[in-house]
Amino acid sequence: MSLTRSDLENDALRAVLERSADRLPVLTRDAFDASLDAILAARRRNADAWVFAYGSLIWNPLMHFAEHRLATLFGYHRGFCLWSRTGRGTPGQPGLMLGLDFGGSCRGVAFRIAADAVKHELTLLWRREMITGAYAPRWVRVRMGRKVVQALAFVVNHQHPHYAGKLQESTMVDAIVRARGHFGPCAHYLEQTVASLEAHGIHDHSLAHLHRLVVATCCDGGKTG
Repeated sequence: MSLTRSDLENDALRAVLERSADRLPVLTRDAFDASLDAILAARRRNADAWVFAYGSLIWNPLMHFAEHRLATLFGYHRGFCLWSRTGRGTPGQPGLMLGLDFGGSCRGVAFRIAADAVKHELTLLWRREMITGAYAPRWVRVRMGRKVVQALAFVVNHQHPHYAGKLQESTMVDAIVRARGHFGPCAHYLEQTVASLEAHGIHDHSLAHLHRLVVATCCDGGKTG
């Protein structure tokens, strides 16, 4: 199944995790609110807000946005550095999710949220990205052509128990091929991300290479979950 805006309106991800018998990490409501409040307080008051997307937010944003544009973020790169034990995997067979980690650069898509919708849309975005506390959201500067704007980005939280760090290629392939979670196979997540990036004219050679390896492994008898 795919994540929907209705899921976010109903705070469904928190409900799923709180019902789980696996004791997966869940950010307390106080910590959740404090994190969102800090981000809102740090932005320019009564201004539109840009959100930098680098993975599933590109192909399934679920936000009400005024426009979207290609953007480049310097100082961070996109990579499979987070274990997924619910959405695209299980505690017994974890999958992998993308995160922004330090170093390099990342091309993605920036979404502009109108000022009067920022608080509500970011609340929904927090319910999507911040329930487990696996990210450390921050305001960064992204370049869109000749223009540089402040944008919200979800950088990986190195202190989180789901942080995987830099993994060997074979480990990533094995996890992506085998894992399946609440929102489907991990391999589909990779496939959709690569396809969406290509559709926007973004050629991520590392992800494309990883996708080719996953497809080849599946064709050779690997399981997708």
